[in-house]
Amino acid sequence: MSVSLAYLSVILLWATTPLAIKWSGEGPGYLFGVTGRMAIGTLCVLLVMLVLRRRMPWHRKAVRTYLLASIQVYGAMLAVYWASQFIPSGWISVVFGLSPLLTALMAAALLGERSLTAGKLSGYALGLGGLAAIFGSALELGSQGVYGIAGVLLSAFLQCLSAVGIKRLDARLPALTTVAGGLVIALPAYLATWAAVDGEWPELLPASSIAAIAYLGAIATTVGFALYYYVLSHLSATRVAMISLISPVLALYLGHVLNDEPLSFRIVAGTALILAALLLHQWTERRVAQEA
Repeated sequence: MSVSLAYLSVILLWATTPLAIKWSGEGPGYLFGVTGRMAIGTLCVLLVMLVLRRRMPWHRKAVRTYLLASIQVYGAMLAVYWASQFIPSGWISVVFGLSPLLTALMAAALLGERSLTAGKLSGYALGLGGLAAIFGSALELGSQGVYGIAGVLLSAFLQCLSAVGIKRLDARLPALTTVAGGLVIALPAYLATWAAVDGEWPELLPASSIAAIAYLGAIATTVGFALYYYVLSHLSATRVAMISLISPVLALYLGHVLNDEPLSFRIVAGTALILAALLLHQWTERRVAQEA
């Protein structure tokens, strides 16, 4: 039950995160938005660790886990924040729908998971068809749409690489400890990046940006990452990546309702194909489990 609740919570957080990312960078810029988020997130996570009297181990496996986590916390997050300048927020979650396919390929190669069965490949084909339908709308944005999609694809690849690497290493660290380690390594990198590229306090800092940065730092980072790594420690890497086929549906409609983002027939059709892919994947998982 606890894993199911954590799984659902991650879906909801991932659905609201793209719009919050978009709002956090409007005015102060994407670098200030992501650096502010990680600074707040690091402070919150370390405070929670202090209250719970948790210590961070620094043995070899622990350090390697923190480094792998920082690939997501720094590399993947920086890429998606940069991409958010060019595409609607809902598309961020949609492009992340490729994560199950990327994770399946990595998990099959590195973890030996049975993640490339015929049924699952059919599901991925449907998902890719849905994504292709939605990508057609990106052509209307020209080169900016290409930049945005390329940035999110890079982010999805780095996140999958981080997840599979942590799963393969199997250091058996608590989820909160993994998050804290990743943030401790990533925050100095963010501060250095912001100082080198920008380094000035933003002149325009709207209330919506402040609220979005606070939400992303205190909730999406502190709670979201901890729940993500908790789910990752109990489920297969491929099944965790299926979150990326559920959250786009919610993210698209949130962007449409709250940020007046386009929601054409092509986008609706693509969303329907993604849902069909999810249902086929879940059916295949159950059938494999029953046969085993």
